[in-house]
Amino acid sequence: MSAGVGVDLENLWIRFGDFVAVRDANVNINGGDFFSFLGPSGCGKTTILRAVSGFLEPSDGRVLIGGKDMKGIGPNKRPTALIFQNLALFPLMKVWENITFSMEIKGASARERRKRADELLDMIALPGQGDKLPSELSGGQRQRVAIARALCAEPDVLLLDEPLSALDLKLRQHMRTELREIQKRVGITFIYITHDQGEALTMSDNIAVMRAGVIDQIGDGKSVYNDPATAFAASFVGENNVFRGKVKQVSGETALISTNRSGDLLARISTANHGKMQPGDDAMLFIRPEAFALAPAGASGDHFVTATVTNEEFEGNVFNIFMEGDGGKELKVSLPNLGQSFDSHKGEAMTLQYDVQNAVALPAGELATE
Repeated sequence: MSAGVGVDLENLWIRFGDFVAVRDANVNINGGDFFSFLGPSGCGKTTILRAVSGFLEPSDGRVLIGGKDMKGIGPNKRPTALIFQNLALFPLMKVWENITFSMEIKGASARERRKRADELLDMIALPGQGDKLPSELSGGQRQRVAIARALCAEPDVLLLDEPLSALDLKLRQHMRTELREIQKRVGITFIYITHDQGEALTMSDNIAVMRAGVIDQIGDGKSVYNDPATAFAASFVGENNVFRGKVKQVSGETALISTNRSGDLLARISTANHGKMQPGDDAMLFIRPEAFALAPAGASGDHFVTATVTNEEFEGNVFNIFMEGDGGKELKVSLPNLGQSFDSHKGEAMTLQYDVQNAVALPAGELATE
């Protein structure tokens, strides 16, 4: 199986009549990477996947696989294999026959096919399951068979369109680990479509965050989570509290934001926006629930927030505190359960503190609704 084939999208546009599904996408996916497109439903993720697989011709721009322009090359001639949400296993074929279907089409003998099926069943940790029918397997096992079938075609690039969405949460989390392990073992390029941030963050080498046909940010999980490029990326990837306001002053890579509700708050400017924020600009400041800590009563300054507690939840590993936030939105704080007793503070004013490095200032922009 070949490894390390990269995929490049150059100025990719995809239009359906007047509707622009993908707008000027530029992406470089390294060979052997696990790369995810992450975004809400209808943002253009699957459209990009269809363009890479050859089921859709770009309106403008190019798709290159291994440096070769794919223009005019149909799906069956591309070095890609695609796994859909519904898996599409043949119900009346045994597992080993499903896995080696691509070999049967090429005229391989039953003996060759059986040998290859057994190798792939070992790889996906289902040894000895080849003579079962798909209906005799669990959802997670069928998922692995679909992956083995795709790998049997020896693609350079495996394309996965939300393949775990039909599984229950526990199995989905287990399959994330499995899928990443399989990808490391075979070493080929995986391109993964998901709206689930947990999936993208745990599995991917790099992630493209998409919004309404546009790629907002590309980076590894840590940079997308800790250093979002846009208000949309900040609000879509993980939970975040937003404070609206205006830039009061900029000092190097930090900005003082005069917020609508909580006074002047200090934050670092996200890397993508260095040099782009000026005093007077509309701004948004983001602080994640886990970045807050309780502060001494009466403390004040540019990294303290005081608000009234509206609700509290005990989740086991964390205490979640909900407070009156900005613009009718709740402010959420997550404090780790370290065995401390935690009295109810409902209806009381509570002061929180945060490390300026854990607060991100961004130009005002569209927030994620999902």
